[in-house]
Formats: sequence, structure tokens, C-alpha cells
Amino acid sequence: MIIDINESTVKNFIESIRPKDEAVRNQVDFGYSYDGKIIELYEIRPLWSNPTEKQNIPFVKIRFFKSKKMWNLYWMRASEKWELYEPFPKSTHLDEIIGVIKKDKHA
Repeated sequence: MIIDINESTVKNFIESIRPKDEAVRNQVDFGYSYDGKIIELYEIRPLWSNPTEKQNIPFVKIRFFKSKKMWNLYWMRASEKWELYEPFPKSTHLDEIIGVIKKDKHA
């Protein structure tokens, strides 16, 4: 089994922000997807129209550009379009991007 350090970094971050109480996790939880170059962080919530079904609501996208060896951080606008996060949108280290998410003043 090959361990991807980037996925491990994201997995550890998600585990740190997930609610500890299982009852709360049924109402709101956090997850991620990772394909080797794009990471999406999302909330997991019940559908308002059918609480037995869950929906994933993305709020962060982190994309790796191999040619530049750079990670870019994006946030989801109300229009459901991704926008580059300012003032610190890029880094060569994923840990720095995760640090920006942890400190985000805009929630």
C-alpha cells in the first residue's frame, strides 16, 4: 500500500474538524475527495427535502499545478463558482494551504 503524504495531510485535517459526537455527525459532518491533483473539502448534511439522504456541499478546492509545483486555494462563491482565495492563494506546500484554511477569518 502506497501512502500519499498529501492525502494523509488532508485526512488528518478533516479528522481534526469533524464533530466528535455521532449524533452531531448525523446533522453535519465533513469529508474530502482527492484525485492526486485536486482536493475538495465539503460539508455532509441531510437534504432538507429528504433527511434520510445526505448531500455533499463543497466549500474549498485545492488544486496542484504540476508544471509550477504550486498548490492553489479556491473558495465556493454563492453563485457556485470557484474563486481564487485572497490574500494567500498559492503555496508550494500543502501544509501552508491547510494553515490558511484553519485561520480563515471569512469562515
